[in-house]
Amino acid sequence: MPLRRICSAAMLASSLVLIAPAAAMAEPIKNIVLVHGAWVDGSGWKPVYEILTRKGFQVSIVQEPESSLRDDVAAAKRVLDMQDAPAILVGHSYGGSIITEAGIHPKVAGLVYVAAHAPDVGEDEGELGKKMPSVLGKTEGAIKVTPDGYTYLDPALFPKLFAPDLPREQAEFEARSQVLAKAEVFNTPLTAAAWKTKPAWGIVAGNDQIINPDLERFYYERAKAPFIVIEGASHSVYESHPKRVADVIEEAARDVGEKTK
Repeated sequence: MPLRRICSAAMLASSLVLIAPAAAMAEPIKNIVLVHGAWVDGSGWKPVYEILTRKGFQVSIVQEPESSLRDDVAAAKRVLDMQDAPAILVGHSYGGSIITEAGIHPKVAGLVYVAAHAPDVGEDEGELGKKMPSVLGKTEGAIKVTPDGYTYLDPALFPKLFAPDLPREQAEFEARSQVLAKAEVFNTPLTAAAWKTKPAWGIVAGNDQIINPDLERFYYERAKAPFIVIEGASHSVYESHPKRVADVIEEAARDVGEKTK
């Protein structure tokens, strides 16, 4: 762990020189809050959760209902309210829109975007996605809509588009256990953009079929967020490359911890 500073003081008193002890090394932020994206639930974070908890982090996972952006942001803020210390807020995919809005919460010390959207105030991910369409956006009929307005990814296409680098059985299970997302969640303009005031980090999934990797780069560059590209990784990068994702989260926690010591 990097040393932030060593402080010493010397003074002459009663013929003794007293040296102040070295300041303690900066500790990273210990609380991590993970937010999943559309059509999945928080269980996909388990590999990242296990890595981080083994390193001593206190990890919470938001299970948002995907019924509206407002509801999903409220779910994230509810978990943030429960934190006993500042936290790093992490979002995957549509979860990036959630953390962008929820990230203004006073408990949030930093943001990590994992193959995620990061709109600005007044923007929505649906319109931004049309400007840089993904493979999904170009695949006719891939997104299905129920009569009452909830969306899901065609289960037959899910393994190929969402999780081609996961074991086939796992991808097929996720395809059949999707959390249906209200269509409006993708088209609701944001009212806050936490990346403008909070430090942020990003991960580009190099083989993302759901969000165009170039759009991910655009988001992170605009937010002035350092980011890595995981070549060959699918949209399910947090499941297929959990160590690299956890490493970025740990880096964010350490860096913010050093700056707030």
